[in-house]
Amino acid sequence: MLAPFRQSRYRGRMAQGEGKAPIAADLYGEILLAEEERPSGVRSVIPGLALAILASLAAAWLSDQYGPPLILMGLLIGLGFNFVSSDRRLGAGLGFASQTLLRIGIVLIGAQVTIAQFGALGLPAFLSLIGIMAAVFVAAILAARLFRQDDYFGLLCGGATAICGASAALALWSLIGQRRIDQARFTLVLVGIFAMSAFALTFYPAIARILELSDRQAGFLIGASIHDVAQAIGGGFSYSDAAGEIATIVKLTRVALLAPIVALVAIWLRAREAGGETSVTSGPRFGLPWFVWGFLIVVAANSAFVFPESVTQTSRTGATALLLVAVTATAMKSNMSALLTQGWRSFAPIVAATGVAFLTALGAAMLL
Repeated sequence: MLAPFRQSRYRGRMAQGEGKAPIAADLYGEILLAEEERPSGVRSVIPGLALAILASLAAAWLSDQYGPPLILMGLLIGLGFNFVSSDRRLGAGLGFASQTLLRIGIVLIGAQVTIAQFGALGLPAFLSLIGIMAAVFVAAILAARLFRQDDYFGLLCGGATAICGASAALALWSLIGQRRIDQARFTLVLVGIFAMSAFALTFYPAIARILELSDRQAGFLIGASIHDVAQAIGGGFSYSDAAGEIATIVKLTRVALLAPIVALVAIWLRAREAGGETSVTSGPRFGLPWFVWGFLIVVAANSAFVFPESVTQTSRTGATALLLVAVTATAMKSNMSALLTQGWRSFAPIVAATGVAFLTALGAAMLL
C-alpha cells in the first residue's frame, strides 16, 4: 500500500532536483539524467538512434519528392512520432542524437566558412550586419519580457533569428540547458522559426522587386534577414544571380558569427549564475564548449588552406544530415501535451525579432 506513495514522493524529489540523480543542466546544457536513463553502453544507444535515423530518412525522401524544407520535415515527422518518448529503451539513443550529433554537425558547418568572407562583405556592410543582429537580440528579449516570457527564451528566439535558424537554436539551447528552457518551448521556437523563414522566402524577394532594389541591396536584405541558410541563399538567387552571391556571403558571415555569439552567451550565463543564488566559487568555471572550439578550428583551417570543393561539399552534406537527425530526435523527445498548452504569446518574440531583422536589414540595404 505504501509503494505508490513512496514512488510518487520519489518522483516529486526528482522533479525538484533532489535525490541522487537530479534532472538538471549545467552552464553548457549538459543534461544530467537519472541513473536509470544514463546510457550504459553502445547497445543502449542503438534503438533510439536507429529510430531517429529512419525517421530522418523518411523526412529526406519527402523533402526530395515534394519540396518542403528538409529540417522542417524532420521536425514534423519527429513530432508525429512523439509517442515513442514514453519508451525508456529509446531515451539514450534519442539523447545521443539530439546532443552529441548536434554538436558534431555544428563543427562541420565551419568547413563552409572562411575569414575571407568578412573581407568580401566590406567593412560598412559588416558593421551594419553586426548592428542588425544586435537589434534582433534586443527586440526578442524585450518582446519576451513584454509577453511574460523569461530572458532565456528571448535569447534563444533572438539567436535563432539573428544567426542561422535551427542550427543556432540548437547550439544556444545546448548552452542554455533544458532546465531553463524545456523541450516543449524549444520545439515551439523551431516551429516559429520555420514558419517565419518560409514567410520571408515567399515575400522578401517580391518586396525587393517592388522597391526596385539593386542586386547588391536585394542580396544584402535577403541574406541579412532570412533565418534558414538554404532559404536565404535560395531567396537571393530567385532575385538574380548577383543578388544570390551577395546573399550567400552575407548569410555565411552570419553563420561564422555563431561561435563568437555562443561565447558571449556563455559569458553572460556565467555572470548571471555568479550574480544570482550561485556563488562565484561554487558556480561552474567559464570555458567554451568543445563544439565551439571545434567550429573555430575548422574555420581557421579552411581559411588557411582552403578546403577542396569535395571536402566542403562532404562536410555540408554531413552537417545537414547530423542536424536533421538532431532535430528529429529533439522533436521525438518533446512533451507534446506541454507544447499544445503554449499560447500565442510564445510566438511573439520570434515574430518581433523577424520584423526587426527585416526593417533594420532594409534600412541598411538602402544605404549601401
